Amino acid sequence: MTDNKNQISTSEKIYANSLIQVGKDGILPFDSILKDLNEIKEITNQSADFVEVMENPAIDDNTKYEIIDNIFSNRINDKIINFLKILITKKRFNELNKIIQAYSDELDKINNIKRVEVISAVDISEEQEKHLTEKLQNKLQKNVILTRTIDKNIIGGLVIKIDDDVIDNSLKNKLESLSKNII
Repeated sequence: MTDNKNQISTSEKIYANSLIQVGKDGILPFDSILKDLNEIKEITNQSADFVEVMENPAIDDNTKYEIIDNIFSNRINDKIINFLKILITKKRFNELNKIIQAYSDELDKINNIKRVEVISAVDISEEQEKHLTEKLQNKLQKNVILTRTIDKNIIGGLVIKIDDDVIDNSLKNKLESLSKNII
C-alpha cells in the first residue's frame, strides 16, 4: 500500500490519537469508540448523499450539526457525536474513513494484534488456519487475526500479506519465477 490514497496523513493520525486518548483517559472504552466509529463508517458507506452534504462547504455548519444529531443521537455516544462536529468545524469530515482506520491500527498496537491476509486458491481448513495462525503468532510475537481470501488465479499455495510485506508462496509465483529463469 504505497499509493497516496491509502496512506494516512499526519492530521488523520492526530485525530485518531485524540480518540485513543479518550480511551486511555477512561472517558469511553476503546471498544465502544470503535463500535461507534464502525457504525458511522457503515452509514457513510451506504449514503453518498450524506457524505456529500457533510463535505459541502456551501452548507452551513449548524445545518450539518443538526443532521448529525438527527442521525446519530440515539445510536452513538455524545462524545463521538461531538468528535464528528469537530471534524465538520475543522473541514476534516472528508478524512473520517482514514481517521477510523488510523484509530483501528493504533488500537491493534495497544492490543498487540497483527492483521494478516492469507490468499489461497481454495479455502483452507480450520485446522490449517489454526496451525498457520499459531506459526505467525510465534514468528510475529503478536496476536494474529487472519483474513482469508480465495483467488483461483494463484493456482496453489499461499500468499500472505502482513502490512506492506508479501510472502508469495503460490504456485503461480513459482511458475513465473521458473519461466523467467528459463528464458
